[in-house]
Amino acid sequence: MKFGVSATLVAAVSLPTTTLAFAPLLLSTSSSSSAIASSRAHYSRIASTSLSLSTPADDSAFDFDVAIIGCGVGGHGAALHARAQSLRTAVFAGNDVGGTCVNRGCVPSKALLAASGRVREMRDSAHLESLGIQVDADAVQYSREGIAAHAKNLANRVKGNLEASLVGLGVSVVEGRGVLTGKPHQVKDETTGKVYTAKDIILAPGSIPFVPPGVTVDEKTVYTSDGALELPFVPEWVAIVGSGYIGLEFSDVYTALGSEVTFIEALDNLMPTFDREIAKQAERLLIRDRPIDYRTGVFASEVTPGIPGEKPVTIKMIDAKTKEHVETLEVDACMVATGRVPNTANMGLEEIGVATQRGFVAVNEKMQVLTSHEDGQVVPNVWCIGDANGKMMLAHAASAQGISAVENICGRAHAVNHDAVPAACFTHPEISMVGPTEEQCVEKAAKEGWTLGKSQGSFRANSKALAEGEGNGMAKVLFNKETGKVVAVHIIGLHAADLIQECANAVAAGTTVQELSMMVHTHPTLSEVMDEAFKGAVGMSSH
Repeated sequence: MKFGVSATLVAAVSLPTTTLAFAPLLLSTSSSSSAIASSRAHYSRIASTSLSLSTPADDSAFDFDVAIIGCGVGGHGAALHARAQSLRTAVFAGNDVGGTCVNRGCVPSKALLAASGRVREMRDSAHLESLGIQVDADAVQYSREGIAAHAKNLANRVKGNLEASLVGLGVSVVEGRGVLTGKPHQVKDETTGKVYTAKDIILAPGSIPFVPPGVTVDEKTVYTSDGALELPFVPEWVAIVGSGYIGLEFSDVYTALGSEVTFIEALDNLMPTFDREIAKQAERLLIRDRPIDYRTGVFASEVTPGIPGEKPVTIKMIDAKTKEHVETLEVDACMVATGRVPNTANMGLEEIGVATQRGFVAVNEKMQVLTSHEDGQVVPNVWCIGDANGKMMLAHAASAQGISAVENICGRAHAVNHDAVPAACFTHPEISMVGPTEEQCVEKAAKEGWTLGKSQGSFRANSKALAEGEGNGMAKVLFNKETGKVVAVHIIGLHAADLIQECANAVAAGTTVQELSMMVHTHPTLSEVMDEAFKGAVGMSSH
């Protein structure tokens, strides 16, 4: 996983807040050509293996203990944990080891952001002069092909690491896409038609970009995040439909490389899923100071592809409320960043009596599949993790859910605390968060009868941020005044994505602001921004 939900998708398809496939991924970096070669040889062995198709009478008669459909971050995490529990494990990769996050999301997008971010830094002569460095901003050049290759090479390297780790642990990898047959314990390789049996089946099919009605995508001049990651050209003027995580990150890439950007957002505010206070700061730091304008409260009702350098892309916009035509834009390119939908079509869910809702599979807290979203019954031995269940469309959330599903398969009751799962937007500066927005916390406190506390830390008072010349930003801690427990944290500033982990751990562990205020933070580091916020929550001063 893995991406953010934009307003267009929110208006058309009600989804939970996401950062979808662009979230961070933790992987082993050890791989070798021999390991990957071994992986490919293993694929051949699995594809040619003849397995019994009879219904097993006991566990030993199953081909596998666990079969996982999908090999993104969620499926990979589930497979690794299943092998750690000595379960015979198979993964149906669908020719897509790594899934969206590795191949079309988190990993390559971070490569584009890193490269374009360097260009932005080297061209910011005023910032460099403040550090005593003089550069000729006009002399800074970049290779579009080189940046695109950096993203592709990184994705391939991480994909190789995934392949090697699966094979190294003895996971059987089936190349074809897995589908359910309608019979218990069976998964069919859609490529070969072979049927495999497993005691438990984990669905991890991931998601695909959502394209609104009226939008024609050619992945050349009108493209989703899949096409944008190829970086086929750098448009002079690009419209981005949707101002969620994906749209914000790509606006960062494009403006760093010299493009002008126009956001088209269906809701009345930009960044509608973000905490409002953080969104206002983000608008100042990431939009107003850059060649970006925007339209809010409008739908891109019709988008027609163009021809690079010859014919513009045409975007017709209508008022989100009245549906009346308000404006037509002609731009060099249009990126459709309107979120993602589950990749659950044609995988046999109907055959096992599962009714999806807009493609989403209903699950309980143990990740067991339910027959429906309303009073559904548990489908025995079938589990669903990641984007397909819609609980939290993030790569690391999918992995956590996969581990949780395996724990429950092993008879150890476990549930993922989604309120403690952090998320980040890797713009410059970064945005990160864990738990509800302040607006949601206010409602939650009123409903549950507790008092909401709030404390802030500032990057402007942080020695490390000032040394870097990056004093913009703030951290906001929201907590229960009666218990002292941290409920949510929102950060915008230098390396916010790294700072959020301490806060996520605090939410998960139920650590109080009183306890956090007495913990020692290294000086001088950015972590002292959090120290200031924690101490402020209990009336202490940090400096």
